[in-house]
Amino acid sequence: MKQIPNLFTLLNLFFGCIAIVYILQPGLVPLYNSADLTLIPDVTDLGTQYVSIPEQMFMASLFIGLAAVIDFFDGFVARWMKATSAIGAQLDSLADVVSFGVAPSLIIYQFLRLSFAQQDNGLDVNMIFLMPAFLIACAGAYRLARFNIDTENTTYFKGVPIPANGLLIASFPLIYWTNNYTIVTEVLINPWFWYAFILLLSWLMISNKPMLALKFSNINAKKILPFIIIAIVAIVSSFFIQWLAVPLSFLVYVILSLLNKQST
Repeated sequence: MKQIPNLFTLLNLFFGCIAIVYILQPGLVPLYNSADLTLIPDVTDLGTQYVSIPEQMFMASLFIGLAAVIDFFDGFVARWMKATSAIGAQLDSLADVVSFGVAPSLIIYQFLRLSFAQQDNGLDVNMIFLMPAFLIACAGAYRLARFNIDTENTTYFKGVPIPANGLLIASFPLIYWTNNYTIVTEVLINPWFWYAFILLLSWLMISNKPMLALKFSNINAKKILPFIIIAIVAIVSSFFIQWLAVPLSFLVYVILSLLNKQST
């Protein structure tokens, strides 16, 4: 019975692995002749013709979301069953770095590839221009390691928690394939947007800025108000801008955290 919470945590990791598989599915592939499997040339530039296979990255968003749900509840399950343990805490961090660090980094990696694919000879982009995507995983791993050795008892997070960053990044495939705003699509296929986004998100994770957390010794209206505001923004905006509500809610969360004096 004491291993049940750990099984929940491993389910988080399992979903993160499935998300990675889906992230690696989409992309541009060479078009072959079905008769003899020879490459079909593009007569316009005498190069190879490429086609886009059905995008499945949005399925990764689903599994990252499921991993987040499991991550939210596994602690409650452990406390409810009185089965908290040191190995459980370590497993939680290891699962989080995959589901909310590595998998989201690969989403950004694919968006960078898509961005460069819009340019001449973009499919041959040097790997060095895609590597910054993995700074997200590195920053997340650093944050989790720091969290594991932090013995200070606080009612707030130090830096944005990695699951929040993972969910934010997981929303972008859904935004890209469902939004009706040209400007949003153009932003998401601009490599400079992603480079700036990577730096900002990495800094938010490794910083010591106090961020709101649902860790209360006693609940009162002033402490719960920021979370009510975030929930209202998320629910109302989802009716008007669909998945764009996720980055909007994340932005509101960060702003309220920086303004909230109760978190310190």
